[in-house]
Amino acid sequence: MGKRRAGRELLRSLSKKQKKHLREFGEEHPFYDKVFACCCMGCYCCCCLHLGFPFQSEDSDKSSAESDSETEVEQVSGYHKLLATLKTSPESESEEEEDESESEEAEDSEAEMDSEGSQETGEAEGHEEDKNDVPEEEEGTDTAEQMLSQEQADGTDTSCDPRHGVIEEFTDVKHESEFSLETNFMEEESGDCNADRRDSNPFKQHMDKELEEKEIEKMSTLPKTSSQSQWPRLGQVIFSSTLEKHKTLKADKEVDVKQLHLHKPLESTWPKVNKQLLSAVDKSTDSTFTPLQRELFCIMNSYRDLFYPERKALTNGEEIRRAYCLHALNHVLKANAQVLSNNARRRDRKPGTDTDDHRDQGLTRPKVLMIVPFRECALRIVHILISLLEVNDKKKIDVSNKKRFKGEFGSDPEEKPPNLKRPEDYEAVFAGNIDDHFRIGVAILQRSMRLYAPFYSSDIIIASPLGIRTVIGAEGEKKRDFDFLSSIEILIIDQADIYLMQNWEHVLHLMKHINLLPLDSHGVDFSRVRMLNLNNWSKYYRQTLLFSALQDPQINSIFNKHCFNYTGQVAVRNVPLTGSISHVVIQLPHVFRRLEADSVTSVIDARFQFFIDKVLPEYRDAIMSHTLIYVPSYFDYVRLRNYFKKEDLNFTHICEYTKKAAVCRARRFFLKGEKQFLLFTERFHFYKRYTIKGIRNLIFYELPTYSHFYSEICNMLKAKDNGADATWTCTVLYSKYDAQKLAAVVGIDRTAQMLQSKKNVHLFVTGEN
Repeated sequence: MGKRRAGRELLRSLSKKQKKHLREFGEEHPFYDKVFACCCMGCYCCCCLHLGFPFQSEDSDKSSAESDSETEVEQVSGYHKLLATLKTSPESESEEEEDESESEEAEDSEAEMDSEGSQETGEAEGHEEDKNDVPEEEEGTDTAEQMLSQEQADGTDTSCDPRHGVIEEFTDVKHESEFSLETNFMEEESGDCNADRRDSNPFKQHMDKELEEKEIEKMSTLPKTSSQSQWPRLGQVIFSSTLEKHKTLKADKEVDVKQLHLHKPLESTWPKVNKQLLSAVDKSTDSTFTPLQRELFCIMNSYRDLFYPERKALTNGEEIRRAYCLHALNHVLKANAQVLSNNARRRDRKPGTDTDDHRDQGLTRPKVLMIVPFRECALRIVHILISLLEVNDKKKIDVSNKKRFKGEFGSDPEEKPPNLKRPEDYEAVFAGNIDDHFRIGVAILQRSMRLYAPFYSSDIIIASPLGIRTVIGAEGEKKRDFDFLSSIEILIIDQADIYLMQNWEHVLHLMKHINLLPLDSHGVDFSRVRMLNLNNWSKYYRQTLLFSALQDPQINSIFNKHCFNYTGQVAVRNVPLTGSISHVVIQLPHVFRRLEADSVTSVIDARFQFFIDKVLPEYRDAIMSHTLIYVPSYFDYVRLRNYFKKEDLNFTHICEYTKKAAVCRARRFFLKGEKQFLLFTERFHFYKRYTIKGIRNLIFYELPTYSHFYSEICNMLKAKDNGADATWTCTVLYSKYDAQKLAAVVGIDRTAQMLQSKKNVHLFVTGEN
């Protein structure tokens, strides 16, 4: 009975938001969960979906939130444990700050260090007690579910309750007829039919062009021809296309909104929506676009593919988001207006007339797919779309399920601890609700918007890679669906660099299943379907907009191998002149050691062999203590950890799966010098950004994915010593296949010299001035 009473008290202590999550997913939200090994019935996320590491007990292809196994007990993924600590309660965050402050005090006196050790031991013991309490917690959860069932009897929604059989995603089906394209007609005041008939309209030009089989074959076999141009704001822009050379775009200095062929409401709403951002960025101009937005939208509006690798959350992120929201909404409004206008023509036509000229749809309704990393990004996108549709305060548009959307995608400002000190770019990326498992359909019809629309009744789908991956499923699964991706006309992948820190396989999985012929008709009227969709040529008409904070080979491969737009591709390719090494403020010798590899596949083994044969022996001496080894790849980290254990080296390690108590222990041992080596993963640094104190020797096993991480890690060396008699070292391993990462660190000129030089060792010294 005591356990049941504890369960009731636990339930009463939960907030409304926490109760809703418990009801929908059968578990506490990991942001609030203090005991992570809780029982999950029909749990949406599993570790192999997030990261797909080889040590998982189940095959990642068989893991899905939509699977039929409801009774299987799953552990909350290590990835969610990592996310959980980003939004922990103020109490736990204050404990974390206390740990850091204790580490600082430990530098001053050995006695305080010993007291910190006793506290650490107590924390570790407390953690063991938590483990022993797991069964009791599970029983308490069952009691909580019983009490929740009483709330459901009072009218609470149970559509997502795993105890009601297969988990059904909440979708709004009440307004189906109201938002149906087939049964509605164009309102005269909101129509833009005349504009759609203009030959200069980019939408009509792109979608109405009929390709021939010879052109399709040409695009599939022949290489692309490219040319480059220098734009005032974007810099070096490269145009590439397989078909005949298209007219090269030129950056317009000033843009008239009326010349952009925006749909009727957007001409008046866009200047108002962008006014606040415009005044903050560029106060000297009366234009409705910032210089960056003007050039980006010029490319977007030409329906070419775009890759922009200089998106920064701290500076231009909001500019870019508003620009692609304008383009996506403009496309949807024009497409829907064409369908509604043709509905009226078909209604008024004489019997026996040809209807072949009314082909205006795809095989499924969704036209735009937006891939974003966190719920906060989806929240901002929806707010921009609503603002763009509202002409003025008197003409508010009807948005269904808005309250539910704010509750699920919004965040509580009180959840963030006030004393957490992190870099500005970290705060910008992890602002708001950072849950990475979501998907939502948005239907837009004239003056109304419906959130949580079923995918096959949606115009825009906003999802995270994990959220869309769990719907697509894997081969062999009973419940999987990707037909709704068959007629996507605009694909927007924003903040692509963050997916490298999540799971890049989800993005690749999406690209393999987009624009395929659907397995079911889904009630489509084939007399209205465009021939390009019937011929399975949708991918040649799809526009892909790819935004990232950096250039990476994996991101480049998406743009080069999965984008087939017949109008061509545009990529911004600016080379870094200085590099992040210029931001290292301490006096430190940087030794760059080049390793030789025959191919990209062999460089992994070559780097490991080079490290254990040439680099590690130099650091085995006790004099070379306090050595931090920065490892970007988790697989390399596991390999090194196993080798260190085999060789019985005195080391400790921190990765994204390391529990908080173990992290504190590792930092303390490393600071005191009790452990000679510290293995440190890049993903842990990305999600936590802790300052590791006590570093005297630094080894970059591979160059960081984010160039500014290089200067951040190097500047950690000043965290303990004043630099008076410090003998610090920094060693970096690189190969010819790391050219992009190397250029971001040392600059393009030095990179060219280092890759072409006969010498394999190069030395730079920072902080001399």
